[in-house]
Amino acid sequence: MKITFYGHSCFAAHIGKHRLLFDPFISNNPMAKGIDVKEMKADFILVSHAHSDHIGDTFEIAQRNNSKLISNYEVNEWFEEKGLHGGEGLNHGGKILTDFGSVRYVSAIHSSRFPDGKYGGNPGGFVIESEEGNFYFAGDTALTMDMKLIPMYCKLNFAMLPIGGYFTMDYNDAILASDFIDCNKIIGMHYDSFPPIKIDHHKAQQLFISKQKELLLMKVGESIVV
Repeated sequence: MKITFYGHSCFAAHIGKHRLLFDPFISNNPMAKGIDVKEMKADFILVSHAHSDHIGDTFEIAQRNNSKLISNYEVNEWFEEKGLHGGEGLNHGGKILTDFGSVRYVSAIHSSRFPDGKYGGNPGGFVIESEEGNFYFAGDTALTMDMKLIPMYCKLNFAMLPIGGYFTMDYNDAILASDFIDCNKIIGMHYDSFPPIKIDHHKAQQLFISKQKELLLMKVGESIVV
């Protein structure tokens, strides 16, 4: 499986012939100045919650690519009102089968409100199961005991966890989260984009190493195979 990082919490996952795009905050993200939104492709767009730094460029990318939106009920409804139809509006515990595998919408401890002030529903994360591997995209979340449920569903190959602190858990809590989800390969997200969430890369990675874990801090535009 190939993973590409576009800054903040935006990743693409290539599973077979399908391209999944998570939380596409690109055009207003100072970290992603070199990324052309008009070139972005996606068969599925997964949005964790309604904050502007996560819904970002969803509408433009989805409309151009005829992408299928997967999110919570309120996010899907909001985009339907704007003319983006055919999405999936889940709630916590909901699981759907797709052409690439399955998607389960799981708990995240955060807030969720659209830029226009409307309620954005329950924030969440996604557990993806596929023939090429299983992974967890945590979304914006604090450390939560609910994470301990995830390895009861499936064995993860890797996980994408927020590590910047202030708005989410930091990399110290991400160490505990990796224990809870029984996964030692972590891709960091939601860090460095804004001053309150800037981190010391070396210190964070050394802390993970000291716990016999791996923290991958990808460069914007970088792709890796996991």
